[in-house]
Amino acid sequence: MKYNPNEIDAKWQKHWADNQTFAASNTSDKPKYYVLDMFPYPSGAGLHVGHPLGYIASDIVARFKRHKGFNVLHPQGYDSFGLPAEQYAIQTGQHPDKTTKENIARYREQLDKIGFSFDWSREVRTSNADYYKHTQWIFIQLFNSWYNKATDKAEDISTLIAIFEMAGNATVHAVCDDNVEIFFPSDWRFYSEEKKQQILLQYRLTYLAETEVNWCPGLGTVLANDEIVNGVSERGGHPVIRKKMTQWSMRISAYAERLLQGLNEIDWSESIKESQRNWIGKSVGAMVSFNLKEHKEAIEVFTTRPDTIFGVTFMTLAPEHPLVQEITTPEQKATIEAYIEKTAKRSERERMADVKTISGVFTGAYAEHPFTKEPIPVWIGDYVLAGYGTGAVMAVPCGDERDYAFANFFKGQNGMPEIKNIFDNVDISTEAFGSKDNVIIANSDFLNGLNYKEATKKVIAELETLNQGQGKTNYRLRDAVFSRQRYWGEPFPVYYVNGLPQMIDAKYLPIALPEVEKYLPTEDGQPPLGNATVWAWNTKTKQVVSNDLIDNETIHPLELNTMPGWAGSSWYWMRYMDAHNATEFASKDALKYWESVDLYIGGSEHATGHLLYSRFWNKFLKDRGYAPTEEPFKKLINQGMILGMSAFVYRVHGSINSNPDEGFDILDPKMPTLFISKSRYDKISKGDEEEREKIRAFYLGQIKTAYPDTYISLDRIEMSEIHVDVSMVNLSDELDIEKFKAWREYYANAEFITEENGKYIVGREVEKMSKRWYNVVNPDDICNEYGADTLRLYEMFLGPLEQSKPWNTAGITGVFGFLKKLWRLYFDENGLIVTNNEPSKDSLKSLHKTIKKVTEDIENFSFNTSVSQFMICVNELGTQNCHERAILEPLAIILSPYAPHIAEELWSQLGNTESISTVAFPICEEKFLIESDKEYPVSFNGKMKFTINLPLDLTPAQIEEIIMKDERTIKQLDGNTPKKVIIVPGKVINLVG
Repeated sequence: MKYNPNEIDAKWQKHWADNQTFAASNTSDKPKYYVLDMFPYPSGAGLHVGHPLGYIASDIVARFKRHKGFNVLHPQGYDSFGLPAEQYAIQTGQHPDKTTKENIARYREQLDKIGFSFDWSREVRTSNADYYKHTQWIFIQLFNSWYNKATDKAEDISTLIAIFEMAGNATVHAVCDDNVEIFFPSDWRFYSEEKKQQILLQYRLTYLAETEVNWCPGLGTVLANDEIVNGVSERGGHPVIRKKMTQWSMRISAYAERLLQGLNEIDWSESIKESQRNWIGKSVGAMVSFNLKEHKEAIEVFTTRPDTIFGVTFMTLAPEHPLVQEITTPEQKATIEAYIEKTAKRSERERMADVKTISGVFTGAYAEHPFTKEPIPVWIGDYVLAGYGTGAVMAVPCGDERDYAFANFFKGQNGMPEIKNIFDNVDISTEAFGSKDNVIIANSDFLNGLNYKEATKKVIAELETLNQGQGKTNYRLRDAVFSRQRYWGEPFPVYYVNGLPQMIDAKYLPIALPEVEKYLPTEDGQPPLGNATVWAWNTKTKQVVSNDLIDNETIHPLELNTMPGWAGSSWYWMRYMDAHNATEFASKDALKYWESVDLYIGGSEHATGHLLYSRFWNKFLKDRGYAPTEEPFKKLINQGMILGMSAFVYRVHGSINSNPDEGFDILDPKMPTLFISKSRYDKISKGDEEEREKIRAFYLGQIKTAYPDTYISLDRIEMSEIHVDVSMVNLSDELDIEKFKAWREYYANAEFITEENGKYIVGREVEKMSKRWYNVVNPDDICNEYGADTLRLYEMFLGPLEQSKPWNTAGITGVFGFLKKLWRLYFDENGLIVTNNEPSKDSLKSLHKTIKKVTEDIENFSFNTSVSQFMICVNELGTQNCHERAILEPLAIILSPYAPHIAEELWSQLGNTESISTVAFPICEEKFLIESDKEYPVSFNGKMKFTINLPLDLTPAQIEEIIMKDERTIKQLDGNTPKKVIIVPGKVINLVG
């Protein structure tokens, strides 16, 4: 009976689907285990073999936990709002929903083919209205909440209003906008409704504000920092500029300290935790106010080194700082504006990363030192960011390397003062002194002789006395911009009355995306929803109606922006707990039962995006009584990447000389194309001039044949690497030349100089698996040829889950061979050969050794070593000629998490009627692992000559007697008597002669 993986895969995938084998219950008496993958964005390209890596790992754990008696929730869905579908809609006019559904169908087909134990009955799609109605509901809760520092949590906005009515806002301890105007309860009572709403917007957890954003004209939308790479959009590589826009923002900064402290309570890798700590960026220092000369305003500066205040030499503002335009003198105006325009073309991330470039412009204005009253020149520089701190720095060149470089670069220009040294016995002639340890302050008036801690404490006290500063803890984490100028995203449940946002009552949700003719921004620059003709809210009928009916009395305009891509992914794990609940995102009972995700697997690229936003929303929902836990994901594993093995062909080209009067055109279709094989490329690359000349002569001959009547010479050839689709290359790295010629029209007549054996061998290099490099391997092809279990085992066999590793299709055959060898333990050509005989001690030892290893490996997420152990076990059982049910039945169970299709088939063929998926996992019995004998190496004068198997309970004297009588010993000694016999029981035997 032959192993037929395609037949077996189809049979059991249908069985699981028909019987809802992996559907989880919300009312089970079993202990719960929730394992989740970061859900995918369904791109048009479908899955390549790198995508399932994390899914296979999570599936192994999910299946293992079912075997161990857990009620396992292992759902899957789609993060289905996104830019690619919208860009495709812009290009083709096809609605993003149609594209997305087609892509999802392709993804589902591929995922099913690999045999994942997902509970598909709980599938979610963030772009479905029955899902995003709850995203809209959460947004409304955020709008109707404020952060009370006194209780350290979010509360309903009604509690804040009650405080305003009773006591005004002077004593309110809240996270809010800067420079909120103080008012009394009597003021509040007489404020108009509009005024009250404007004040409340300064406290709400989601609010409208004019902020500096990353605007991408090419995509027509705002981008988050993590959507920008090297100053251009990650999607499409379009330029990104900084500009001010009125946007919805989320007050994530309110949760900065809790997000920081929560990292201590979760089992995540230290690298991910450190990424979040750095992103949150906690700093302890002081807020200092520098008055401006000839201006009423002051420059507010946050510094972690208030002890160095007497070393301030100049000040630097971010180019976007609101004071820049106001304080710039007429003489400096043109230079300042040119610099601001230039800076707007660089992203914040790019500016932060560029530590080498020094640039800045003097504003012409001066600030006043709070203690000495000396004038301090005010500059702007792009190394200062408007969104970090206050967007201004007090520059102390003697204590900061970047300030030091800036001061020296502009030394003597525009009144840049000499650098002041405020450190006792410290030389700053060549570099700044950045340490705060073991340093004494000097040249600093009342701070002289103090160390860092003493000086910091004293200067803060003095600043508070002058009313020009105070101690402060600052965070780099900024409020998250929550608006996108896109069509394909969640609509805001917001309409506007006199320019002020109003929430639509939750009972009228969802507010569904309207139809539009075009998916581009409008001609007057409004977001794509501005193209909708039915996009206004009737406050009487509670319906979306035609824009033509807007009267600003009962019918009002709706919000034109949509929510960002991370909105739907910031709470989706809770929806899986109760996916079909029509009235709430999940019931309290479901939330109480599942609580949070026990194991979360996904890529590390989401460290400061999705993972941070998810923690923020979870904490908020916990504050408001909707989420049961403070943290959403107990344990996080970041899988590594599977890298592609790219293939290259080598094209010959060179500088061709010809008679210009003959009209020779190098781009002429007749111009020959020549490729040389790998070994010839290597020879020329290493300086083999004889090989280079042979190729040059051949290429020149080709050109002259194509242009017989033209004078042509070719002084020297060059070579270039060209990526080629790996599907045209076999396992021996040989290129299918005919396929390659048909790949591109301009290669149809190409010539190839091959190896001596007539084969064209390509070059190979490990790169990121990407369509761009033509190195993508489709998992469907692997499943069709070798079966899903081979793919699953091979991906785990490649190496540790967290590490990146290259894909090599040639290695697949070894894993496929292992499964065929496993099959032969159960079947021969005539059918089942499993017996009920008693197994041998060796077979029991092989089995229980594997049970022990696989159990430990799954619990430690070391999946690659389990696959190795399976191979060892099957080899041993084959050698032992093992066909006993007592061995092969539990072997099928322990293999089931890794290779579920073959395991189900073996289990069924053994006469079992229930699915193997919930059968109890075998337990290792240590008694079968106890060694009763030992294979000793027998050495003579330290050189091992043979081995001998002896019982472990023998005494040294008994071992010596047996050894001395052994024929091999007698032959080695050749009549001599050893001077000494060294025996270490259980380890070595050495005869010294």
